[in-house]
Parts: sequence; structure tokens; C-alpha cells
Amino acid sequence: MKRRTILKGLGAAAAVSTVYAPSIARAQTPITLNGAVQFGDEHAFTKALMKFEELVKKYYGKPVNFTLHKSSALGLEKQYFEYMSQGKAVDYGIVSPAHMSTFSKAAPFIDAPFVFRDVEHLDKVVKANLLKPIADEIASKAEVMLIGSAGGGTRNIFSNVPFKNLAEMKGLKVRVQGAPIWSRTFTAAGMSPTVIAYNEVYNAIQNKVIAAGENEAAGVEAMKFFEVAPNLVLTKHAVSLRPICFSVKTLKTLPKELQDAIIKAGAEAGDFGRALESSEDGAKLEALEKAGKLKRIVFEERPQMAKLVEPVMAAYAKEIGAEDINAKITAI
Repeated sequence: MKRRTILKGLGAAAAVSTVYAPSIARAQTPITLNGAVQFGDEHAFTKALMKFEELVKKYYGKPVNFTLHKSSALGLEKQYFEYMSQGKAVDYGIVSPAHMSTFSKAAPFIDAPFVFRDVEHLDKVVKANLLKPIADEIASKAEVMLIGSAGGGTRNIFSNVPFKNLAEMKGLKVRVQGAPIWSRTFTAAGMSPTVIAYNEVYNAIQNKVIAAGENEAAGVEAMKFFEVAPNLVLTKHAVSLRPICFSVKTLKTLPKELQDAIIKAGAEAGDFGRALESSEDGAKLEALEKAGKLKRIVFEERPQMAKLVEPVMAAYAKEIGAEDINAKITAI
């Protein structure tokens, strides 16, 4: 693996803002930054990180190399976040907020079910900078900056059994993300959630350990979940938010001009990623259905499902000190 030519040992950042470091003597060879993503070239997350690379080079205007490790070559998102926090192996990547809960109790809230009504609502929240308090906490405690907001995919349930309402969904054994709020909300809706590593979901459904999982269209396509769970029930229970992250330890070793370019490029690449994934959602599902690989099923009781989840979300927001953020997100 190529490594960047830098000196370590500078202190932590306290907030999400450009981190200026003293002048650092460095070799003449270009800096190399290492990224990581769980998916291949066609996934929206990969394309967002490639756009990030393109924009950094444009705004910096000096030689800088990027090595993006694709298709889970360096593990999963949980590992990427740990590496960035430690300032080794991974400098940038896209990570689910669920994997940030060790450093910020409020982080998983911004990716929980029924927080965002739709993609337009998510866009308004991002542009209003309502998530800054959470980003500040993560930068301070984890030493990882959230420099952009990718995602934008609408999440539905893929299942090996069809269902269209709450009664038919009752007791469904479904894989959810590790953040406790996912288990709580899915339980409130009548399902039987379980936490399983993302790369084990396919086999778990195939071996009948679980019957279903939940994901956006890009994930269903990339992981071929339709092969074991061909029923895609349009619960539209969440709109994914996937921050573009950058290691504070790395950032503080870089020239000021490159830091500025990274911050600017991160925000723009996040906007690009949300627009891309949200626009691809319907097309991907339509193509898979036309190819006979999955069947889309309209879920008839989304408002009722949201009503069941509402008190759980309110209690969770109070528990983690996110009542103010929750109120602002709901009101916007």
C-alpha cells in the first residue's frame, strides 16, 4: 500500500472546521491519501469518493495522489472509521453514522428510520447545517471530520416472503444495523430484528437464519440480495445519510491549501453523491424488476408504521440529548 509522506504527532481538532498545522518539512514526492469503500466502481458511494478526488485535485492545483481501496479490500465501514480515528491505513471514506455511536450517542439518530420524510427533506436539513453539533462532537472525540453528506438512497425491505401491510409483516425476522435505535423501531413496528454483519446478510437469508434485510437500491443491486430475497417491499422507512469522513490526524499534517481543498471538495462531493444516488434509485429497481430479478410490492400502511415508531424515536432523541436537533429536523 502506498503511504503518504508526512510527520505525525499533532494534537486533536475540537470542531469541524479547517485544521491548520505549523509548517512541516516534507519530501518532494507527492502526498498519497488512502481511501476505502465497501463497493465497486458502479456504486454511488464509490462515485462520490471519486468525485471527491477529482475536486481536491482541481482546488489544490498541486500534485497529490489518491488510492481508493474498493470492494471491502480494507474491511467494512466500522473498520474504516476506526482506522481514520487512529490516523492509520485509511485517510478518507464513507461510513454509516451507526458506526460512530462510540464517540457520539446522537450520531446514529441522523440515519435512523423516519427521521427524514424524503430526499428533499434530507437536502434541506443538510443545507441548513442542522447536523453540525453532531459533526463537531465526532471531530472532537473521534478525530474524524464529517466533510460531506452523501447517501440519499431510500431504504426498503427485501424479503424472501412477500407482505404488504403490518399484519403480514408481524414477526418478520429482519437484519438491521447495529445502532440500537434500529432494533427498537423495527420491534415497535412488529418485526423481529437482529443485528448481523452486512457481508453476512446474503448467507443468513439463504440459510434461513433471517428472512429479510433493509437497504437502498444501490446496496440491493451491489450485494445481489435479490437472489435470496426477491420481494422488495416499498416501506420507504428511511433515507440514508452517509457522511464522507476524513481523518483529523491526517488533515493536520497537510499543507493549509490542501486542507482547504479537502474541506471544500468534501461538501461538494457529498451533494453530488446525494443527487446521484437519489436519481438512480428508481432506475435501478425498475431495471432489476424488468430483468425478473425482484418484484416491487407497495406497502399499504407506511403512515401507520410511522405512527408506531414515533414514540420510540421521541424517547430515543430525549435519551441521547438530540431533542433540539430532532425538533429542528422535524420543523424544517
